[in-house]
Amino acid sequence: MDIGVLLPTGAAQWGADGDPRELVAFGRQAERLGFSSLFVNDSLISPRIEALTMLAALAPATETVTLGTGALLPFLRRPIQAAQSLASIDLLSSGRLTVAVGAGFPGRFGRPFYTLSEVPWGRRFARLDETVALWRALWNGANSFHGEILRFDDLPPATRPFQAGGPPIWLGGATPAALARAGQMYDGWLPYPPDPADYASGLRDVRAAAADAGRAAEDITPALFVSVRIDEDVESGRRTLDDYARATYGMPLAELEKIQAVVTGSADQVLEGLARYVAGGARHIVTRLGALDLRSQRDQLERIGALIPACRAAAEHAPTGR
Repeated sequence: MDIGVLLPTGAAQWGADGDPRELVAFGRQAERLGFSSLFVNDSLISPRIEALTMLAALAPATETVTLGTGALLPFLRRPIQAAQSLASIDLLSSGRLTVAVGAGFPGRFGRPFYTLSEVPWGRRFARLDETVALWRALWNGANSFHGEILRFDDLPPATRPFQAGGPPIWLGGATPAALARAGQMYDGWLPYPPDPADYASGLRDVRAAAADAGRAAEDITPALFVSVRIDEDVESGRRTLDDYARATYGMPLAELEKIQAVVTGSADQVLEGLARYVAGGARHIVTRLGALDLRSQRDQLERIGALIPACRAAAEHAPTGR
């Protein structure tokens, strides 16, 4: 059972007096507290430290934690250059990189990214899958690649990652098509369903697609992305998370929690909420801390870090065979 944390790389999470240079120390603190992974997200429409830049800074400053993207949007970068950047981070971290990817969403949190990147919106899922296939081909020494969208002859020698064949690549998303693709060709699944029952059913579909493709269930890491805040009680936590949702997404918590997993309340209530996803099969939980300045982020980091042993115990006692 792995518990990770999303670093507050967005300016909205630093606070008015925050210094983003403290993020490396934040990552080291998370590692000391027992978190398994440090994740970063990816965007072009809000001020932040760029995802791969942050991971490159963390690689020599940490020792054991997985460094992950949740989720990287590959269409924001030229595919061969992105393969080199990812391989470089994997080398600098001695093979601790995991890359969760996504294709973006309809509406203001997806389509404008394509306009800024000068990449067509159409066939975005096929483009994503081909980009991942190109990365894997490069990391395995291919000198050409011929997909339906991406085609390259006479590829130069590529930077080889530390991990043979490249870092694990997970897929975000929970549509039926995403579940099938996750099972067929990806190394992990990183969704954020508001209902743990939907997580459990989605994981069953991922594993069914894997079986149909001749893959074993253990080939795919069942991960979860969830916003978390430990507070005095549910209502006080929800008030703070509402401020967080409005500052980060420009929407109230009542709207955000319709599309994303959110758990808040006392430490016991948060543990109970996370345990429901663990019972549904989640084995790598990436927590996003509901706080709007670095001091409060560090406080939440310590509070959630204290729950890690209990989360792992819940996983040990969860039913198997899901």
